[in-house]
Amino acid sequence: MNESARDPGVVYVNGRYEPGDRASISVFDHGFLYGDGVFDTSFARYGRIFKLDEHLDRLERSLRAVALQPPVSMTELRAATVETVARNGRSDAYIKIVVSRGVSAEPLMDPRHCAPTVVIFARPYLSLAGAGVKKRGLVTKLTSLRRVSHTALDPRIKSLNYLNLILSRMEAFAAGCDEALILDEDGDVCEAPGYNVFAVIDGVVVTPDRAILEGITRATVLELCADLGIPSRIGRLAPYDLFTAQEAFLTSTAGGLIPVVKVDGRAVGTGRPGPVLGRLDARYEELLAGGWHGTEVPGLTAG
Repeated sequence: MNESARDPGVVYVNGRYEPGDRASISVFDHGFLYGDGVFDTSFARYGRIFKLDEHLDRLERSLRAVALQPPVSMTELRAATVETVARNGRSDAYIKIVVSRGVSAEPLMDPRHCAPTVVIFARPYLSLAGAGVKKRGLVTKLTSLRRVSHTALDPRIKSLNYLNLILSRMEAFAAGCDEALILDEDGDVCEAPGYNVFAVIDGVVVTPDRAILEGITRATVLELCADLGIPSRIGRLAPYDLFTAQEAFLTSTAGGLIPVVKVDGRAVGTGRPGPVLGRLDARYEELLAGGWHGTEVPGLTAG
């Protein structure tokens, strides 16, 4: 029996805290029918939610960008997030807030007169990469599917439309790889599904500047580079740059900093996790343990 079955946890749904195995939304919800909604994912470590306000600020920008007004204020949403984590009793937690357009009078693609839906859950901390990957690194594939163009949907909106990312992962898995790397419409590397991308080129940490979701962990890595005196820049990242980089790694809330050791059959650097990532990751974990940018959850804070 898996942990979800043993402990379904507590889920916030439109102002109610319900057992996870009973929590539900309408089958006519626009989030389910059309992917009409936004979300944000954060995490708790040692009983503190990391950069909660930054995550809520990004969620608010996504809501404004898609003209979606949640039924509660951002202050109330913040309090509900902390309460959800507290009720689940998880010092280390994977946290997701979902806000959909909600339910309209008829199940039609009409965004008017909908009653929005808000869902918050906190599960045991999850990693997109899976156990053991931080030690051995990811084998990746540049996939044929491109990132949805910014002219169709601005990538800074963290929307529920993730089908192209799922299909990219399917392509990578079918090729025997751990993860996909996605190109933008100009053929530059932009993201991995659920991750931002970094490469170490001539000692400089480089991350793409466009066609990306602006990740909170990505911004954190750039802060850490400044803290540790590691040169960094934001700019174009071509496939060639990954093929010839000394190191490469991915970042996300669900996983942290994850090394990439192979791209399209080519070893990155030595083919093993590199020293620059090692310094960044060690500092990241040290600061998390110290409560850096952490919002305390009542009853869960260690120490």
